[in-house]
Amino acid sequence: MKIIDKNLPRKNKITEDRLEFYSEKKIPLMSEVEISNSGMCNRKCSFCPRSDPDYPDINEFISEDLHTKIFSELSSLDYKGMVIYSGYVEPLLHKKIYENLAEARKFLPDAQIEIITNGDVLNKDRLVKLFDAGLSTLLISVYDGPKEEKQFYNLCKEAGLREDQYVIRNRYKPAEQSFGLNLSNRSGTLSNAEYKIPALTKSLNQKCNYPAYKFFIDYNGEVQMCSHDWGKKYILGNVNKQRIIDIWLNQKFQFARKKLLLAERNFSPCNKCDVSGELLGSKHANEWKKFNEKLVKKNS
Repeated sequence: MKIIDKNLPRKNKITEDRLEFYSEKKIPLMSEVEISNSGMCNRKCSFCPRSDPDYPDINEFISEDLHTKIFSELSSLDYKGMVIYSGYVEPLLHKKIYENLAEARKFLPDAQIEIITNGDVLNKDRLVKLFDAGLSTLLISVYDGPKEEKQFYNLCKEAGLREDQYVIRNRYKPAEQSFGLNLSNRSGTLSNAEYKIPALTKSLNQKCNYPAYKFFIDYNGEVQMCSHDWGKKYILGNVNKQRIIDIWLNQKFQFARKKLLLAERNFSPCNKCDVSGELLGSKHANEWKKFNEKLVKKNS
């Protein structure tokens, strides 16, 4: 697949450079934790499941206790990977985003902490506050055209940001150019969106590395396999009730990991998904392959 999103090589380098292992068994850890910090977004982009009239906006936000628990546990793992506030929502709608960033940085002084935003609520003061609180990089997705794109470049310069502190992503390309992103059917949930991409009727025979390197947490603590599961069909656990490391190593996560690394997508929701799944995380996938081969050899 052609890489349309120019941010992906940058993200892949960070993800692979920060691969760490758990315990003397050398179990590969996630190096990307994505947090969907609410149930809300202020936009309904045509290529997003939120443009489906039946897709819910939920006026709920991640609790302080859950946020603290997440970062306390990541700290106990000596986590130095990437944390992304993004998911299915606009993260800057959270009224305590600055406090959350400060807490994340306090627990994880060496992590790469990022936010993906549509930029609608940004101004100079808010930009400065985000970085003062501990943000590493801000990714701004531009939806309204080149004029808005130029305004964001000027805003970042006015706020005194270095070029490595922000990424401005063009998302206003026409549909025939995939809106400027590596577009997928979001595990089949774009069937009723404004810009429709049907669910697959036959699963792809293609590997997917997401469960090898990524840990996705919704605002209510539910852990999903990846951010493409907009229908929230495959729940791996809940951080409110379980430890992050226990969920990462549980039977359901390992089932999906083994299946997808063998290009077996014959289970829901992966059987309906058309995402490549191999653009990131190949180093993690190789480490999981070696780890699983050792397990088989040990048990044989």
